[in-house]
This record gives sequence, C-alpha cells and structure tokens, in this order.
Amino acid sequence: MSNLSLPELLQPNLVATGTLADLPLHQLLAQGIRALVLDVDRTLLPRRGNDLPPAVEDWLRRAQQTLPLHLFSNNPSRSRIGAVAAQLGVNYTTSAGKPRRGPLRRVLEQLDLPHAQVAIVGDRVFTDVLAGNRLGLYTVLVKPVNPEGEPCRHDHWQRLEVRLARLAGAPLR
Repeated sequence: MSNLSLPELLQPNLVATGTLADLPLHQLLAQGIRALVLDVDRTLLPRRGNDLPPAVEDWLRRAQQTLPLHLFSNNPSRSRIGAVAAQLGVNYTTSAGKPRRGPLRRVLEQLDLPHAQVAIVGDRVFTDVLAGNRLGLYTVLVKPVNPEGEPCRHDHWQRLEVRLARLAGAPLR
C-alpha cells in the first residue's frame, strides 16, 4: 500500500504523552477515526498481570460507545487475550505477527472501512506503528501501562525503539 521511507514508516501519526487511558478520544474522532485496533500487552494490560487497570477499562468502555474495537496481539496466548476480549465483548487476534500485514488485512476486511479511518494503538514502534503505517492506518504510540494504569517508569523496550527510530530519521514528535 505504501512507498513510505523508513523514517515515515516508523513515525506515528500521534505520540501520546501518557497511556491509552490518557488518550483524548475526541481527538481520534476529530481525525475521522471510525474503528480502533488495539495492542494488548503493555497497552491494555501491564506486563505481568491479567486485569485491566480501571482507568484503561473505563477508557475502553467509553470508546466502545462510539467505535468498534478489535484486540490485535502478537501474544499467542488465546486465554490471556481472549479473556480481555470476552470482558469487553470484542473480537480479537492472537499471534498477529506484527509488523506482517496479512493478519491486519483480515481485520481491516472485517471492519470494512477505509484504512485511514482505522487507528492502531500500541506501545511499540517496530510492531504496532510499523504495521499500521505499512497499511495506511492512523497510528498512535502510547506509553506502556503499569498495574495501576499509570505509565511504566521502566519502559526500556519503548525507549530503545524510539531511539532506534530517531537514528533511522523518524522525528517521533
């Protein structure tokens, strides 16, 4: 779909200052977003935990009133990802293989919307952002979440990926 340069492929449309729970939903709606594809590990759930932090769950419930949601995870655990999907009553994909495009294309076919009207939200540049940009989605990078629903203080992976993306020429503004 795209002939984007590497810096463009690694640059999210929106770099959030906090976690998913801090993301202004009205800002996504104002961008024309009509569906959300959401990473799970460290975006919705803390690294070691199976319970949605209350602030994240509240945000998801509000988002569901306006937008269809699809959980999209590289995690192979159908029990972990499926439990969150069941709690919310939404569809989900495990073992997604991001940044590969095939599984994400299948989700987009189900949503039946122009790609630019679908946002992918996640905490990783080289999986979530790259996968979304490869297919022309609106990409959002959020801070990883801890069990209390706050940004992780020790988000080593995200800091490393942001550093590498900047070295590749992405401004990550």
